[in-house]
Amino acid sequence: MELNREHFRAIIFHNFRRGLSRQECFDELNSLYSDKAPSYSTVKNWYNEFNRGRCSIQDESRAGRPKSVVVPEKINAVRELIKQDRHVTYREIEASLDISMTSINKILHEHLSVKKICSRWIPHNLTNAQKKARVDWCKEMLEKYIQGTSKAVYNIYTGDESWIYAYEPETKQQSTVWVFQDEAKPTKVVRGRSTSKQMIACFFGINGHVATVALEQRRTVNSEWYTTICLPEVIGEIRKKQKNRRIILHHDNASSHTSTQTKAFLTERKIELMGHPPSIEDSRQGHYSRSHVICRKKDHHADNREENEWIICIFDRDQLKGVTVPGITGSDFSLVKCGKMHRMLILSFEVFL
Repeated sequence: MELNREHFRAIIFHNFRRGLSRQECFDELNSLYSDKAPSYSTVKNWYNEFNRGRCSIQDESRAGRPKSVVVPEKINAVRELIKQDRHVTYREIEASLDISMTSINKILHEHLSVKKICSRWIPHNLTNAQKKARVDWCKEMLEKYIQGTSKAVYNIYTGDESWIYAYEPETKQQSTVWVFQDEAKPTKVVRGRSTSKQMIACFFGINGHVATVALEQRRTVNSEWYTTICLPEVIGEIRKKQKNRRIILHHDNASSHTSTQTKAFLTERKIELMGHPPSIEDSRQGHYSRSHVICRKKDHHADNREENEWIICIFDRDQLKGVTVPGITGSDFSLVKCGKMHRMLILSFEVFL
């Protein structure tokens, strides 16, 4: 039989009642149980307890946390806190359950197997047919442009219009939520924004930013604006370096992009079209400027938009370079463009299966 602490305490109590000294008790235990015997300090401490009149050999109840709080009750309590609030933090769990950060970390990762990730904004989901069409289109482009190694990729330009809002966006850290192993990654609908806004159209090529065209006040994006103001400026920027350069345009299926007037303009200018697959906004190359743009007012206390300076940032995983965005009345915009993209734009599509 394996002796535990209470068994040894009972033997010490028996020797105490027999009248053995501390040293005699220790020597007897050591001769019988060798390295399994309690230490001399343990024997001494229990003799002192018995001298004070203690008769119990069990541990006394005491205030404070137990040595280990990683028990089923605490694990279930943490699970319920996460289910109630997916944004709950370590400090909130600590305050609610009175357990240490170390124990919380052990419960979260070793017992619940949860991790904290960011939600991805999506306006809608694709149907199965749209997903298949998207995959087929991407495969076609990969084959046509030889996995992006074809020289024709230098003739591809992509762009789209996007509203730039003046608001303080939620940071990625603020939007992180806890998810269990068997749960899908979270998504959230794009939040409502303030009324202070500016429409711009951004166009890019494989070498980076080409042109940014601002929509004038009280104008709407239609075929007239697209063919008389926006595209002429973009084409002019492209052909500044090479007058007869071949241009392959990639834009989405918005009405202003697919109208008869736009098609006639592109035919007249000998602009080729790539076509566009079904997509959600985050996956459009032109919407690079929508999903990665943050616009902040420098002066948060000024109500008049004319008195505010805005900053627009377009983020890329490569180096960032600053350029000025002209033509925006009443505000001073600074655009941070993406550096040289090492892959053809269309090849960076994420296929949603």
